[in-house]
Amino acid sequence: MNPSSTHAYDRARPTPRALATEAVHAGRDDLARQGLHAPPIDLSTTYPSYDSRGEAARIDAFAADGALPEGTPLYGRLGNPTVARFETALARLEGTESAVAFASGMAALSAVLLARASTGLRHVVAVRPLYGCSDHLLTAGLLGSEVTWVDPAGIEDALRPDTGLVLVESPANPTLAELDLRAIAHACGSVPLLADNTFATPVLQRPVEHGARLVLHSATKYLGGHGDVMAGVVACDEEFAGRLRQVRFATGGVLHPLAGYLLLRGLATLPVRVRAASATAAELAWRLAADPRVARVHYPRIGGAMVAFEVHGDPHEVIAGVRLVTPAVSLGSVDTLIQHPASISHRIVAEPDRHGAGVSDRLLRMSVGLEDVEDLWDDLDGALGTDRRSRGSVSAPGPARTAGGRPPVSRPGGR
Repeated sequence: MNPSSTHAYDRARPTPRALATEAVHAGRDDLARQGLHAPPIDLSTTYPSYDSRGEAARIDAFAADGALPEGTPLYGRLGNPTVARFETALARLEGTESAVAFASGMAALSAVLLARASTGLRHVVAVRPLYGCSDHLLTAGLLGSEVTWVDPAGIEDALRPDTGLVLVESPANPTLAELDLRAIAHACGSVPLLADNTFATPVLQRPVEHGARLVLHSATKYLGGHGDVMAGVVACDEEFAGRLRQVRFATGGVLHPLAGYLLLRGLATLPVRVRAASATAAELAWRLAADPRVARVHYPRIGGAMVAFEVHGDPHEVIAGVRLVTPAVSLGSVDTLIQHPASISHRIVAEPDRHGAGVSDRLLRMSVGLEDVEDLWDDLDGALGTDRRSRGSVSAPGPARTAGGRPPVSRPGGR
């Protein structure tokens, strides 16, 4: 089988399989028949063809609806076999017909906005908080879009004839606030709901099962999982995927084949990584909640590897004090990262909007990795410092402590 036909083959959808099985095998189902074990990396930018009439027909078909050309690839900006394998796998994990990959998460979101705007639907209804650059893209109107910010209860009233999209993120960046996606999808009516699922991943949540039409990932994060690839992807139905491919072709926001390969490899361990990191994150959330140096801890009901917490002291001193934990923006890697959203990821959001969305100046966001929980706790304990009410009263609750005896953790369920 020609590797360029992988996407069409996999879209035939074999018998449904468990998520962990799909993570390992989706996008690779044809390899054994080709005598291959590892997926090949196709680095070609162009592909030879002696049938120019046939190429013209395939380009016309792509221009009509954005469908993937059958047979040998045409040009790297139209599509790539290695990237197509990742797209197939991610679509299967999210439970959608298709997925379209881009050079970054912001390129993916921009393509969605452009696809809707091309039909005259420039108005977006959105719920804060979102990732800071997503917020900025909408607020600044850089793509000609107009945004109305609302609480979830106000979505239906905010819809207009020119509304092309409702955008939410749950759990939200950086407060981990969770939204009722099913209720929001109902309020959207015929307007597509785009759910940013970067923090949850399909391991913890599949938004299409709750009514979302589009699922956005910054694939740089958990899907890649090792801090060495930048990418974005939108999982959706095939009709919308066609529009996104046309935008990608026209704007050039393509994903490099090597990145597609690394992402496909990352998906194979996604369930294991997310579940292991989530268990450690839950334990750290309980310990932080028991610590008088910490004012408040945010941890989502669905779990996950992200923890946000507000400190009584100076958050910048905590950032400066970590030694094992890496003080860096981004998330979803195998190593633990911590950052101060008001200074970095959400600095671009106006202060009143930032505060109104619950992003306080004392909030820290931590992406928990795969290190041992005791080593992570020792590092956090040292970074939080001794100037508090005071050290002796804050022995960390060990793993044997019962859940019933643990202090409450803030698990926001909405606005």
